[in-house]
Amino acid sequence: MSDDSSEAGAGNTLGSIEKAFTILEQLKTVERAGLSELSNQLDIPKSTVHIYLQTLRKSGFIVRDGDEYTLSFRFLEYGGSFRNQSKLYQAARLEVDKLALDTGEVANLGVEENGLRVLIYKSEGPEAIHDNAPIGEYTNMHWTALGKAMLAHFPRARVESIVETHGLPRANEYTITDADELFAELERVRERGYSVEDQDRRQGVLTIGAPIMNRSTDEVISAVSVSGPKSRVDESKRIDDLVAAVKKAANVIELRYSHY
Repeated sequence: MSDDSSEAGAGNTLGSIEKAFTILEQLKTVERAGLSELSNQLDIPKSTVHIYLQTLRKSGFIVRDGDEYTLSFRFLEYGGSFRNQSKLYQAARLEVDKLALDTGEVANLGVEENGLRVLIYKSEGPEAIHDNAPIGEYTNMHWTALGKAMLAHFPRARVESIVETHGLPRANEYTITDADELFAELERVRERGYSVEDQDRRQGVLTIGAPIMNRSTDEVISAVSVSGPKSRVDESKRIDDLVAAVKKAANVIELRYSHY
């Protein structure tokens, strides 16, 4: 019996593909590793790991550097091509750049996928404090202003499903980890029209976010935000200015999206 059929489980998945992605995920985590390291880290026989590495290398998804392997830039090609075809990205990119320039901070654009927040674009203003969040980063929705702005406009049943699937893990002492507290926070987001990430994920960082709605269906499709040092952003006049700027950007993106 072939490897694929023998590893296909009750969930109708192919074990061989899952194993390939397990190896890729490990390489993403450790950046580079040799055959023996991967075998030990994943508890997979060296002979099996070797076959997968050779296949992935031949396909162009990993490269060999001496005795070690790393991911290739082929993933960037796939991700970049997919993003460039996105109607949302085309409608939002220039406005996110303008938001960063006008505020001087980091402007972000995110979407929800499989119950997680995905960062699909960011732009750094002249006064921005550089962060290391890579484009394509996935995080828990409740950690970020982008995520909370979208969650606030999802049906309650959908939010409950996301919480059930991913839980409410703690990023630090400021993270919401109680479902009732989260729903109360989402109600405040809806009432005021913007979300706040007050060190929920990264200490010292304050972020203001706003939802981007599909005006044809009145459904949330994305969110935009501005991030900066809490010491600089956490002033009433400064926050008011950022809230206004983020809401304006969301409004412009909505209009461009509906007419794109």
